[in-house]
Amino acid sequence: MTHRQRISMIVAMLLVALGLATTGAGAAVAAPPHTQAPAPAAAVPGVPVTGGFTDANGGDGVFAGTFTPTSFADRNGSLVATGTLTGTLTDAAGGTVGTVEQTVTTPAAIAQATCRILDLTLGPLHLDLLGLVVDLNQVHLVLNAVSAPGNLLGNLLCAIAGLLDPIPSAAALAAILNLLLALLGQL
Repeated sequence: MTHRQRISMIVAMLLVALGLATTGAGAAVAAPPHTQAPAPAAAVPGVPVTGGFTDANGGDGVFAGTFTPTSFADRNGSLVATGTLTGTLTDAAGGTVGTVEQTVTTPAAIAQATCRILDLTLGPLHLDLLGLVVDLNQVHLVLNAVSAPGNLLGNLLCAIAGLLDPIPSAAALAAILNLLLALLGQL
């Protein structure tokens, strides 16, 4: 896998993972609702965000909204996403308590990755072993390792497979993602 392919895969997974790894909703829910600048262009997709809170009567309220990224940055070696969180707070009785539209910054995580370990293609094979004839058609063997929590062998094999690959810094990833956001904004 080339360096460009690896970065492209990381960027794609990061954008998908952003929907799974946004943790800033709790802080946004606790803040008083206020209005900021309009959301960015519709070309940048928003990610659904849900959460919960305790309403004034002690019941379980629900927050439902979207997070639309506007920029990415390197904060102490970690990648963070800044964007607009827009949503509605609903109390346990189903009544709307308020709305939220504010800028939040949240950590961005990379989702599980799959590493190609082996891609082997054997052509047709004909063996004649003292009268025992073995004919084998084309064989295509693909081994992939899945890197995720709890996948010890997959994590180990992905780490070994990527030992010689340069690892982009959070700042480099932020620059690439900001470029992608700018391109999406021009659509």
